[in-house]
Amino acid sequence: MSKWGSGHVYKQSGAWHLQFYQTEKNGDGEMVKVRKSKRLCEAKGVTQKHVNGLAAAEMAKINNSTRTAEDMPVTEFWEDHYLPYCEKEWKGTGMRASTVRGFKQVWKQHLKDHFNSKTPITLQEYTADQARRFLSSLKTKQGKNTLKHIRALASAMFSEAIERNLRNDNPWHVKLPKDCKETKTTEHYTMEEAENLISVLVDHVDAQLVLALSCFLGLGPAEVAGLQWGDVDADWINIRRNKPSHGKVGPPKTKERMAPVPIIDSVRVPLELWQKKCDNTAPDAWVIPDLPNMINRVIKPHVMGGRECDRCEKTPKASGVTWKGLYAGRRGACTAVIEATGGNYAVAQALLRHKTMDTTLRVYKKQITPQSLLAGMQVFQKSLSK
Repeated sequence: MSKWGSGHVYKQSGAWHLQFYQTEKNGDGEMVKVRKSKRLCEAKGVTQKHVNGLAAAEMAKINNSTRTAEDMPVTEFWEDHYLPYCEKEWKGTGMRASTVRGFKQVWKQHLKDHFNSKTPITLQEYTADQARRFLSSLKTKQGKNTLKHIRALASAMFSEAIERNLRNDNPWHVKLPKDCKETKTTEHYTMEEAENLISVLVDHVDAQLVLALSCFLGLGPAEVAGLQWGDVDADWINIRRNKPSHGKVGPPKTKERMAPVPIIDSVRVPLELWQKKCDNTAPDAWVIPDLPNMINRVIKPHVMGGRECDRCEKTPKASGVTWKGLYAGRRGACTAVIEATGGNYAVAQALLRHKTMDTTLRVYKKQITPQSLLAGMQVFQKSLSK
């Protein structure tokens, strides 16, 4: 017996037969796989190569006829099949809420109108040339990373269509345009900026703690929001959950992210001060009960100026530091740790709890400061003098 495509050939009763699965509707109207077989030729005097050729031709006919009968608009496949798969069926549990939310955003902003322009495009009608032309039309309007997200979602969707026997190939296995618009470099805070941010929030120690956790320990926003007092030990903060601004509380993004980080003095001071002032420090109480509101109503007014702080009812002057978001603190912590340890990337990887060093260096480490460059060159000069 030898396999061929999605079926296999076998010899029985002096003849070669092809066995394959074909998708058909059952009595309830559901699409199910049905095993079928077909006689190919007499076995006597026939080579295996010839049999394989017959099987390939027959499977091509079967696949084409099956897919023609089951063709559907891409928009229908997204709504009725792929989105439910992402939300509930993927690995038996569904994808993370943040991942699904990102998929919905890419679909709504870019892919929905593309697949449903004048007349709905079907799964089988869609071609690689259409994918190429679509990406090319966006190359001066969207950054390279956005194009990567569009391609990744469309490719994953068509891959699932192939798994469901609705198409033979993936038309989104195409390259990005060579001259597409470069994505703006992600920003980070220097340690001087981080200290200035914390200084302007002197009247709000819980807000200082938020920035210290981001800028000095590299916690992501959902990790800061997900901290409970029971996660805090004498010398360590144990990352055990994510509390995203939209979505349910759940485990950290990866198993590597569920790990302790050491408390340094720059974090210990605001942490202990806030613990003394906090109304509820039970083990299951949130350290920062409502992070999104704190950012918008307390932190941003003090950093950006010109807006009244909801808590102290002051209208602060601008701090002089550009607000870049909490993730800029995580990137800044990565860069600063590498500089302070003389290029020890392993410390930065452990602090950010990445699975691979590549993520730490490619995504989070930013350009070193001029002072660090000067210090490095001075060390280099001393080595030359010796």
